[in-house]
Amino acid sequence: VEAVKVVADLHGHDHCLPLNCRRRPLVYPRRGPQGRPMTWTAPTLERQDPPATGDERALLDGFLEFHRETLLWKCSRLTGEQLASRPLPTSTMSLLGIVRHLTDVERHWFREVVAREDVQFLYWGNPDRDSDFDDLRAEDAERDFLAFLEELEHSRAIQRTTELEAAVGDPADAEQHSYRWVLIHMIEEYARHNG
Repeated sequence: VEAVKVVADLHGHDHCLPLNCRRRPLVYPRRGPQGRPMTWTAPTLERQDPPATGDERALLDGFLEFHRETLLWKCSRLTGEQLASRPLPTSTMSLLGIVRHLTDVERHWFREVVAREDVQFLYWGNPDRDSDFDDLRAEDAERDFLAFLEELEHSRAIQRTTELEAAVGDPADAEQHSYRWVLIHMIEEYARHNG
């Protein structure tokens, strides 16, 4: 499939990336007569290495962005069917399930916990605890992928305005965390799922 380049970051808003990190373009498949891809394919992403130097904030933001890009890179050029496939019959794990799961992880930690927004999970617990992995459909892959990219924009906006020492609390319990803890937790969450 011939491809065309689009704007310079994950969702067309280069200014949303933290700490002057600018990304290479994603590549989308050529569009059909109604403006839709003939078969939707996840955009291509060339990930950048995390920073080797910098202050603590630059390193934390840089490694989180690296892990976000790693997931997008693993999804690059795969169709909805490929993203939704479950290679092991004993597991409900799929790349699309991981995208959906991490959409809710971003949404929860950045919007609900750090920014104190009143938002609900998109997938988790809707209707079951593992709905993010279990209740997916290949034909919804484009919608789910775009929801993930949109959630990343919200998270990056919150990242730019939150200090490492800020105290944040999960509405579900009384435990307080520093924002630094949230960034470290997000890095390990992505690293665990990215493999």
